[in-house]
Amino acid sequence: MTTANSHIDLLDKKSKTNFNKLQKRLRRQVGEAIADFNMIEEGDKIMVCLSGGKDSYTLLEILMGLQKSAPVNFELVAVNLDQKQPGFPEEVLPNYLKSVGVPYEIIEEDTYSVVKSIIPEGKTTCSLCSRLRRGIIYSWAEKNGITKIALGHHRDDIIETLFLNMFFGGKMKSMPPKLKSDDGKHIVIRPLAYCKEKDIAKFAKLKEFPIIPCNLCGSQENLQRKNIKMMLQDWDRKYPGRIETIFKALGNVAPSHLTDTNLFDFVGLTQETTEQDTLFDAPDIQAPDIERDDENDSQSINIIKVG
Repeated sequence: MTTANSHIDLLDKKSKTNFNKLQKRLRRQVGEAIADFNMIEEGDKIMVCLSGGKDSYTLLEILMGLQKSAPVNFELVAVNLDQKQPGFPEEVLPNYLKSVGVPYEIIEEDTYSVVKSIIPEGKTTCSLCSRLRRGIIYSWAEKNGITKIALGHHRDDIIETLFLNMFFGGKMKSMPPKLKSDDGKHIVIRPLAYCKEKDIAKFAKLKEFPIIPCNLCGSQENLQRKNIKMMLQDWDRKYPGRIETIFKALGNVAPSHLTDTNLFDFVGLTQETTEQDTLFDAPDIQAPDIERDDENDSQSINIIKVG
């Protein structure tokens, strides 16, 4: 097996320059997300959940790079759940993780058989599979002193989840960059929250990560998430900047202009309350702020706020 960066060294000058810009951009975006949501603190022991897909490989690579220059000390341990899928190449991840020199653990649990025995053929397996994985990962984290669990979800995943919940769940809800588990024992972080999937895909291709496809759910072509993804990709082609604007909206919410009485006290709103608002607000329409691929790439990366 080649070393982690040997193929990068073989790129021509222009390709190597483009790769360096891409890597700097991803590092900057991850650093900004970590700082904005206080994802990593002094002494953290972070479990990086590694599936064998492009996103989790990229997450691990970027965190390993940032670990060397971060103003706080933290540990990384890569953890893969071997779900005993038929034909799963179980040697690929251990070989790769040894080559990059990161501590790792392979957890072996036959969730594949459980899912296939419960879910009828052709039905969506993602929900049950996800619950089983989550329980196993949380249990391992608790036993091994993990303080943060890092997942590889990116900006596109967050936007897709928003529309899935709106269209099919009747909720304005997405994937938060940082959350506490239902039992209150675990903090989950998504350091790739600001990263575009197309950048991650390009980075993974250039790095030649040994990608392992998920045969359990990857063959389910009619999943609603894939339909949402195609819708967003079509919007991105027709209306450049729309995806950036949607993501920006997730961090710019006006509860008084929605209809959730749990978020805003409409009942108690009277002329005597101090809350002020404009009755007939016009839509705040602005030109989309499209980030250039090379924007700020030459700037230094300052990650992780302390305190």
